[in-house]
Amino acid sequence: MGLCAGAALLLPGAVLGRTVSGYSGKVLHFHHTHTGERLWLVYDASGRFDGHALDRVNYFLRDFRTGEVHDIDPALLDILCSINDTFGGASTIEVISGYRSAKTNAALRAKSTGVARRSLHMKGKAIDIRLRGVRTASLRDCALKMRCGGVGYYPASNFVHVDTGRVRHW
Repeated sequence: MGLCAGAALLLPGAVLGRTVSGYSGKVLHFHHTHTGERLWLVYDASGRFDGHALDRVNYFLRDFRTGEVHDIDPALLDILCSINDTFGGASTIEVISGYRSAKTNAALRAKSTGVARRSLHMKGKAIDIRLRGVRTASLRDCALKMRCGGVGYYPASNFVHVDTGRVRHW
């Protein structure tokens, strides 16, 4: 993660904190494409993660198929914030998939070869996203340059997978 923090320093407006509409800290705007829910929050102010905000993220990124909630890795939020800041910081992150239960992952795996048996989605360490107003190829390139974890590019489905695992891409 130290490398990711260093890489974040190289990004314009990176996760060092900013002021948006009077709020200072790390700000994220989400829209979940399957539930229609939206979430806007400051999840880290003054260098400390906000426990209430993290609880809200955990619920928002729950397995929408089963309703199961799981802790989301705060480092994943930092990656998302850095990516968003690279593109001006005002975009909405469109969520295709956040946390997945083992049951959901197995069902998806039975239908597709593109679902990993030990997916980091099941550990709250992965998310599939689009960034409103940004081409997914540009989003992928940004995530690859950060070298903070795994990056999967799915142009036919119009999303990018980002995770906090080892650095790799597909």
